[in-house]
Amino acid sequence: MSYALTEFVLAILSIFQNKMFLRNFAAFLTLFFLISCSNNSSQDIDYKKSYEKELGGEIINAMIGEPSNLIAMIAGDSASSAIAGNIFNTLIKYDENLELEPELAQSWSISDDQKTIIFSLKPDLKWADGQPLTSHDIYFTWKLVTDPNTRTPYSSDYLLVKEARVIDDQTFSVRYEENYAPALDTWASLQILPKHLLENEDINNTFFSRKPTGSSFYQLDQWVSGQQVSLKKNPLSTQGEANINRLTSRIIPDTSSQFLELIADNIDLMNINPIQYQRVFPAREDLKKKIALYKELGNGYTYLGFNLNKEPFNDIRVRQAINYAIDKDEIIQGVLLGLGEPVASPYKPGTRWNNQSLKPYPYDTEKALRLLNEAGFTKNKDGFLERHGKKFEFEILTNQNKQREMTAVLVQRRLKEIGIDVNIRVIEWASFINRFIKTGEFGVVVLGWSLSLDPDQYNIWHSSQQGPGQFNFIGYKNNEVDKLLENGRRELDLDKREKIYHEFSKILLEDSPVVYLFAGYGLSAINKRVQGIKSPAPPAGIYENTQEWFIPKSLRRNEIAY
Repeated sequence: MSYALTEFVLAILSIFQNKMFLRNFAAFLTLFFLISCSNNSSQDIDYKKSYEKELGGEIINAMIGEPSNLIAMIAGDSASSAIAGNIFNTLIKYDENLELEPELAQSWSISDDQKTIIFSLKPDLKWADGQPLTSHDIYFTWKLVTDPNTRTPYSSDYLLVKEARVIDDQTFSVRYEENYAPALDTWASLQILPKHLLENEDINNTFFSRKPTGSSFYQLDQWVSGQQVSLKKNPLSTQGEANINRLTSRIIPDTSSQFLELIADNIDLMNINPIQYQRVFPAREDLKKKIALYKELGNGYTYLGFNLNKEPFNDIRVRQAINYAIDKDEIIQGVLLGLGEPVASPYKPGTRWNNQSLKPYPYDTEKALRLLNEAGFTKNKDGFLERHGKKFEFEILTNQNKQREMTAVLVQRRLKEIGIDVNIRVIEWASFINRFIKTGEFGVVVLGWSLSLDPDQYNIWHSSQQGPGQFNFIGYKNNEVDKLLENGRRELDLDKREKIYHEFSKILLEDSPVVYLFAGYGLSAINKRVQGIKSPAPPAGIYENTQEWFIPKSLRRNEIAY
């Protein structure tokens, strides 16, 4: 540290008279300058060097929204699922090649008639509090998710189980009344909960949602509302030891602020936006030296969704008109800088379930106005559409997500051009879900769906899935779609199943309960101190093996002991 800097510190200290304050402030400054003057800077680090695996360290990431609940079956939002996924286990899981493999189960068998599955658990499984994890916990979790009093959007998959049985402490079986194609897949989604802690609790309102006890690599250490959620390594993990000691998720709703924290070395990873990926990083050699970028097409899409229980969105002509009035290519180029794909079905482009014969509604304002005229709308003297003397206006709700906000602005501009007055309202994530989505108090939303690998979307589109906390919150109902969804989940022949979901997608596109906007690429920026990331990325993506990531001691930031 330079002499001038030392003189500056002494001058500051001399201002203060209070000795206690002086002592604390001096300690703070000493810590600050020790860190500032550390030789652990990006200029001294050789990231190309091959490092041996070392245990310890902390990864800090940024999240846009705060988890609403760490019981995934209740929460239903991605922030909650991301944290809970590090705490809880499922019976089986998908490996890096998207093939099912054991997790809590060590094996499973399927009966010849395809209706019974028997799971054998690994021996000596334990919860983080030391209690044994047995098939009684599996049965308890199944009972919980199928209990009509449990407010969950996931029950439909498990209600198809005709009989669930505990054969012994290590063996659990389920039998289905009819063939159910996604049956095995569903057990890769249900996070198992501890019976001994929850059997006398109201799962909808329990301490456990903020103080969970799980069985996976990590356990909750600290949750500071509005600031961060910290996890520490679980020494009793059923899956063995993770390499990293701590995972901290800082809640930073603004992605620009996240980016400043990333380049200041205060966080290790974040999802970046296309501008940062395409323009900022290529122009910054210092960032390219210490931060690695990853791009992969995700399993999801962004959409404009209508509340079909409210006028005028219960009119198919109005929904189709808005679909024609939105320029999707403009959004992909303007918001994503081309880092996205157009979509015309609720499936990932390039998969067999995506009906390639379907095309997005083209940008056609004449057709949009013609449909709106058929629906009874005419333009007033101010150039706005109205019906029965009432101006066509509505509010688009979305959460604090810059891509969605920018998308909403482009939608707003295009709809104004045809005479629809649109306002935009941006809401913090937890409030957005609890105050508007779960209550149905919205007109139009810009949101996204993250999808499972199985094509079954019964819990999103079937008309029976409209209760509190369920996923068909837009109120979509089509008897033909209901039948296709029911048939699709029972059809075991893949070719026949493909035809069912292609037909389902065709009807959905025509009905336009949502406007498909784009399928975006997941863009991740990760500090190169984090080692063990698979490259090239496997089919399951770069986050498939986070328990194998590690940070060599020489690359770790200065840490205060916890």
